Amino acid sequence: MSALFGPAGSSEAFSKIHKSSADMPMYLKEMGLDAFEYQCGQGVRVSDATGAALKQKAEEAGITLSLHAPYFISLSSVEPEKRDKSIDYILQSASAARKIGAKRIVIHSGSCSQMSREEALALAKDTLSRARKAAVEAGYEDIIFCPETMGKFNQLGNIDEVIELCALDDSFLPTVDFGHLNARTLGGVNSEEAFEEILGKIENRLGSDRLKIFHSHFSKIEYTQNGGEKRHLTFEDKLYGPRFEPLMELIARKNLSPTFICESAGTQDIDALEMKKYYLDELGKI
Repeated sequence: MSALFGPAGSSEAFSKIHKSSADMPMYLKEMGLDAFEYQCGQGVRVSDATGAALKQKAEEAGITLSLHAPYFISLSSVEPEKRDKSIDYILQSASAARKIGAKRIVIHSGSCSQMSREEALALAKDTLSRARKAAVEAGYEDIIFCPETMGKFNQLGNIDEVIELCALDDSFLPTVDFGHLNARTLGGVNSEEAFEEILGKIENRLGSDRLKIFHSHFSKIEYTQNGGEKRHLTFEDKLYGPRFEPLMELIARKNLSPTFICESAGTQDIDALEMKKYYLDELGKI
């Protein structure tokens, strides 16, 4: 079992020649990629027909699917009704994931701008626990929740907070967005030592089995000194990080099998392939 690579959503190159998401799996297979993250960031709108077509095409092409839940989910909102609504959005995402044949849903945790980080984390843990209970009761026990690390200072979701959320249930997997972590540390996650520290934290708290198959987003991200994440870039950028090469070397050497979803701005398929080729070269040296 080896790492999987693919894009988040439709790239510029794909959008120029295709209209339907059902065309994505074969497009990715022909490129040499093996994963795709379906985007529901602006809301969950997946018809039965769309879901069935994508699921069938992905199975035929051997593409592993995941789904990004709505961006407006806030597990840590100070308003109880917003937290309850977030549970509804997670259930909608689980339903959509089932339709398209995805097993993992990526979930944002929310903000902590109106309270301490400890208070925000406590609220998020409660909301996510209730969401998991509701998902199991609704028959979505096989859908894996993947809380994501975030890129802005005032967002809940540094690596320690995401690990705490994942510790709520043995099935949860962290979505480690290395670009987000680099942005929120102002360039502090851009070396083999920094990557190794993150992987070590996951293994120490969640165990080697979950470290082996963690979920990940990767892109270079511009950041500001007073806010953190500003915007996603492409691998052409030479000013901001993180660099993927040290991470690929580490993943190959440790024999890990995560799913890497590239979120570059418009070139996510091309950049995902660059990552995969480098990773396979590293595997070949071992």
